[in-house]
Amino acid sequence: MTRRFSGGDLVVATHNHGKLEEIAALLAPFDVRVSSNADHGLPEPDETETTFVGNARIKAHAAARATGLPALADDSGIAVAALNDAPGVYTADWAEGPNGRDFEMAMRRVWEELETKKAKEPRLARFCCALVLAWPDGHDEVFEGIAPGRIVWPMRGTQGHGYDPIFQPDGFDVTFGEMDRWDKNRISHRARAFSKLVEGCFG
Repeated sequence: MTRRFSGGDLVVATHNHGKLEEIAALLAPFDVRVSSNADHGLPEPDETETTFVGNARIKAHAAARATGLPALADDSGIAVAALNDAPGVYTADWAEGPNGRDFEMAMRRVWEELETKKAKEPRLARFCCALVLAWPDGHDEVFEGIAPGRIVWPMRGTQGHGYDPIFQPDGFDVTFGEMDRWDKNRISHRARAFSKLVEGCFG
């Protein structure tokens, strides 16, 4: 039996203000007051797991223990089939450069590695999102969402972020980078995970 969120305060285990606003808007109909790790002065815990669920669990439980409040965390990234599902949990790490994150560099690396492997078309990939809602007593609920698609080149579009300009979702002839953000948000991996979360714990 899925544990329901009983209302009140929820910590979103992130320092990303944009992500906090996005989650607050999604949960607004359920009378939830959201705050972030930054609001509570919490550090980012080390993400030492090799799965999205594992890393989301680390973040959610760390915030729940530190604040005594339920906490929600997500971990997400892109998995490219011909690269043995890399970059996967290292999606952001592939973008780390000398001057901060450079996703153009990361996208170029994906394409070059596919070319080196002479990967066959279509070059299948999927965006993955794991959401973990954790309580201070150690209980958690896990929800996952996947957006399947393929890697395309050259990069297309300036919408979205991260690897969006090289990802074309199944059923569409445009990339996430070319898609209106609201259209993307309806079909994205995070949207699919959130719909499960809302149905399971808030609906």
